[in-house]
Amino acid sequence: MDLLMFISLTVITVISDGLSVRGPSVPLVAPLGSSVILPCYVDEPLLMEGLEVEWRRKESETLVHLFQDGESRPEAQQQDYQDRANFFTEEIKHGNFSLRLDNLRAEDKGEYTCTVHTQKESGETEVQIKDVERLLVSGSDRSISASVGEDVTLNCSVDSHITPEDFEQVSWKKTDEDEDILVLLYENNEAFPDSSNERYRDRVEFFTAEIPKGNFSVRLKSVRTEDKGVYMCQVFAGRDSANVTVVLEQLG
Repeated sequence: MDLLMFISLTVITVISDGLSVRGPSVPLVAPLGSSVILPCYVDEPLLMEGLEVEWRRKESETLVHLFQDGESRPEAQQQDYQDRANFFTEEIKHGNFSLRLDNLRAEDKGEYTCTVHTQKESGETEVQIKDVERLLVSGSDRSISASVGEDVTLNCSVDSHITPEDFEQVSWKKTDEDEDILVLLYENNEAFPDSSNERYRDRVEFFTAEIPKGNFSVRLKSVRTEDKGVYMCQVFAGRDSANVTVVLEQLG
């Protein structure tokens, strides 16, 4: 899954004038710079005649998107949301008024309201873009097993709107001892194999061609008994940092 800067959403269901408008039962997470769905729906389809749906920023009343007179009204959107906020038009007749917000920005953080009006009743739900994570670093879901003498890959992928050229530093360290041991360093768009602790020198390398894709995995050659343990991949970009750990289990 494409994961690195992230936005956390909290959704509240509000009942007004008898119409229940709903959102998801759990918070949502999405990467900054990608797309996120702001949920808004009713349990039963509503008559299209007289139906109006408004998405607004709660704090400023800025109009994010409008459905009116049987169609979406992009010309009514505030300029910042034009070409970025869209209804699932074919789903509206089924009672689904969710909004897709593309190319997420830091300034999208805040509260949104989805207000549904019919000829007889109305209701709304609130959606909060709660937090922005600039970096998301992912690794292996499970421990890695290897026999002595084998080569293994320690996984570290960065999902971010920041290009790899702008990463100030990516370091791999062995962390399960009294002090961290530097395994390999990437800094200012360059790998520094000579910076590796002597235990790892000439045995570890980045997949250089993969770095532009945000892949900072490393190959550890000729696994030794003492290589067993916990490794951390830590990424620094400006004021932001994130890390992931990988466990290597040596067998045989």
